[in-house]
Amino acid sequence: MQVVILCGGKGTRLSEYTQSIPKPMIEIGGKPILRHLMEFYANFGHKDFILCLGYKGKKIIEYFKDTKDWNIEFVDTGEDANKAERLAKAKKKIKDDIFLLSYGDDLSDVDINRVIELHNKLDKIVTLTAVPLVSPFGILELNDDSEVTSFSEKPKLAHFMNGGFYAMKRGIFDYIKPGYDLEKEIFEELVKLRQIAAFKHNGFWRSMNTLKDVVELNELYDKGNAPWIK
Repeated sequence: MQVVILCGGKGTRLSEYTQSIPKPMIEIGGKPILRHLMEFYANFGHKDFILCLGYKGKKIIEYFKDTKDWNIEFVDTGEDANKAERLAKAKKKIKDDIFLLSYGDDLSDVDINRVIELHNKLDKIVTLTAVPLVSPFGILELNDDSEVTSFSEKPKLAHFMNGGFYAMKRGIFDYIKPGYDLEKEIFEELVKLRQIAAFKHNGFWRSMNTLKDVVELNELYDKGNAPWIK
């Protein structure tokens, strides 16, 4: 199954790296996070990739140009395009009715083939991976006497958030209009039509947005505890 990866953003919050390389080329264990993501999909049998490039996209082309084990197509989607616009520019490369979509800075140990199974079963336009919302702070429990009875460091909350790792029908393109954002206008419209399903994943998921994320992902890798590696 084809895997579309959005990897054209500027990654301004990681300017320590992105002044010279695109965000998906930031390394974990000496290897770009984009390669980690592609290896994740390849381990599930999905080796046909469409990389939606933008900011410093030539760096990505240069890195992958000699790759033989996977089929990789590059699409220049511009530096300032939003997610929906990048996806729309890849439309002509998508061959089948169902394809996979990921962001180039997320990692997970989700069973992507189970996501596909749910997508086929429920027959929606979009199936996303829903992951628990994790509090960025520790949470206290207090009793009526103002005593602290427990302390939870960054617990998972009783809510889910969109973790990406999508299965989609080509029908998504019917809802992409100029200026529309994928996760705002388009998904909001699909929600009203009851055309989005969610695969609940309680395992590992992490987005690389800050220097702290880069450090922690590298620490996991260095300790041999990288859940996204099968």
